[in-house]
Amino acid sequence: MSTFRLLPLPCLLLLLTACAPEPDLPPNVLFIIADDLGYHDLGVTGSDYYETPHLDALAKGGMQFTNAYTASRVCSPARASIMTGQFTARHGITDWIGAKTGEDWRKVGRHNQLLPPDYHHNMDTSHYTMAEAFAAAGYETFFAGKWHIGGEQSRPEDHGFAINKGGYSSGSPRGGYFSPWDNPVLPNEEAGENLSMRLSRETADFINQRDGSAPFFAMLSFYAVHGPIQTTEEKWAKYQAKAVEHGLAEHGFGMERRLPIRLQQDNPVYAGLVEQMDDAVGLVMAALEEAGIADNTIVVFTSDHGGVASGDAYATSNAPLRGGKGYQWEGGLRVPLLLRFPTRVDPGQKSSVPISGADLYPSLLSLAGQSPADRQPMDGMDMVQAVERGISPRRSLYWHYPHYGNQGGDPSSIILRDNYKLIHYHETGKDELYDLYKDPRERLSVTEQQPKVSQELKTELMEYLNSVGARFPDRDPLYDPVKAAGVAAFRRDTLLPRLERQRKEMLSEGYEPNEDWWGSRQ
Repeated sequence: MSTFRLLPLPCLLLLLTACAPEPDLPPNVLFIIADDLGYHDLGVTGSDYYETPHLDALAKGGMQFTNAYTASRVCSPARASIMTGQFTARHGITDWIGAKTGEDWRKVGRHNQLLPPDYHHNMDTSHYTMAEAFAAAGYETFFAGKWHIGGEQSRPEDHGFAINKGGYSSGSPRGGYFSPWDNPVLPNEEAGENLSMRLSRETADFINQRDGSAPFFAMLSFYAVHGPIQTTEEKWAKYQAKAVEHGLAEHGFGMERRLPIRLQQDNPVYAGLVEQMDDAVGLVMAALEEAGIADNTIVVFTSDHGGVASGDAYATSNAPLRGGKGYQWEGGLRVPLLLRFPTRVDPGQKSSVPISGADLYPSLLSLAGQSPADRQPMDGMDMVQAVERGISPRRSLYWHYPHYGNQGGDPSSIILRDNYKLIHYHETGKDELYDLYKDPRERLSVTEQQPKVSQELKTELMEYLNSVGARFPDRDPLYDPVKAAGVAAFRRDTLLPRLERQRKEMLSEGYEPNEDWWGSRQ
């Protein structure tokens, strides 16, 4: 199925006099990225609880990628891959910036068998980023929102963005989602102002205040829906009532390998936060229409990784996908990916071609008519022709996360080729092989049934990791299995029942949230 259509340039061949019209301005690019949003957290991707009308409209007006993957199960590595076109093992940011490593990992108190290796704590300025490539092509560049791939000397301004509104080292919205927040590059202006709406307004102002003589590359990087999850009283009441109306499941949580995991999408606070982000998307999309440039603007929307189902806020469920943020399974790696470009992409299209966050750099440049600069090694591919033809290129995708996730994931490395996904666990040295065509929920490893496939993929994976100088965890000589068993027992016998009680209390009649769950009645 052809998913792109190439339109001929307008020409006036019937005029009696020759003319040479001004060439069309290259397309603008608006890149919108959510934080911690799961694959099934949109109406268009299957949620019947969260309401996302603006993002649903974006999908219906363009293309929805049903096999889109993040380059990492946590934020900093995934975002660095989007900006560099490289997988995490190559650019070296393999965990969220701020996570402890080596012997410092013991301070976390989880009593794991391995000590995670160190990682790069800033995206090096030697990288030639997507923003720098667009700037070199004559684009005005703008960034608003979460950065979290570097601190001083490695902020958006150091990587090709001329304007930065709100992007610095923090990975969460310090001070919450309602002003006053604590952000050194986004001043508080109005008490109770919503952060997602403010970031969209900044982006809309950038769009409207330009003189239009040059195209733009703007990145709107929401802090939402990362914790602390907060919403307004109005949205809270709406979604609490909706959860009850849908009928409350007896069990809202189950036990994954290391931590409890959310099984139901019925969290009213998170639902309100999702809808508020969708409202903000609507605001910036309206700005494109008002400026008269919607048809000549490439709009892409995605998330940095899967939704938070364990640890942190236990905010959402990624079912039927297994796991979530921090996990090695599809719930941690699959993300929504939407693309709208009216002059090039027919509305209502879907593509099942697997695409990675590392592919977005070369693909967006190509779609904008720009040649990707040959300035650094890239793992990502220009996927425009593959998507146009509906044919998946013969290639492998790699993930490397030699760390313990806050959400219960294991130190592991992954290779995906065709329908087979192999997970290599650094703690045990064992592998899991899943046939995603037959088992998309990753319930049954076929390692023993497919020994040849397992060995081929394992060999290819390790060869790639070694070729890029990947770092691996070490055994902790002070590991205490008795203490580790105590942690596991607490999570199973105390934490899991506590989460169930809190969920039922939250959804009971007359329940009042803590004051810090909202800061505004607007």
